[in-house]
Amino acid sequence: MQGGEPWTVDRFFEGDGTARNIYEAAERMASGIGPMTVRVSKSQVSFRRRRGFAYLWRPGTYVRSMVPVVLSLALPHEIGSPRFKETAHPAPGIWMHHLELLDSSQLDGEVEQWMRQAYEDAG
Repeated sequence: MQGGEPWTVDRFFEGDGTARNIYEAAERMASGIGPMTVRVSKSQVSFRRRRGFAYLWRPGTYVRSMVPVVLSLALPHEIGSPRFKETAHPAPGIWMHHLELLDSSQLDGEVEQWMRQAYEDAG
């Protein structure tokens, strides 16, 4: 692939069927909450309203990892769940919650509730 080609979902997840399946389940979940757009870059796929609310990225691109995809949710407050690998506070009013996903079954009702909160805050 040429470096100048635009980033697409297909290109981003090329060669990793598990990661692609997780993306598809996350995209169904997000679009089921309400209207949004998908933006793809070299480093991540973002789900957006007025601003981004959910981000999918492949940790193996940056560090040695067996985790196919990390879902990062931008929330207005910290959620103290042990499911999150890490929580960061990059800016006032934004807490980024990083959830390692090994397969799409981890995208359950609890994750949908968190995604809905992030979606509502991004409007």
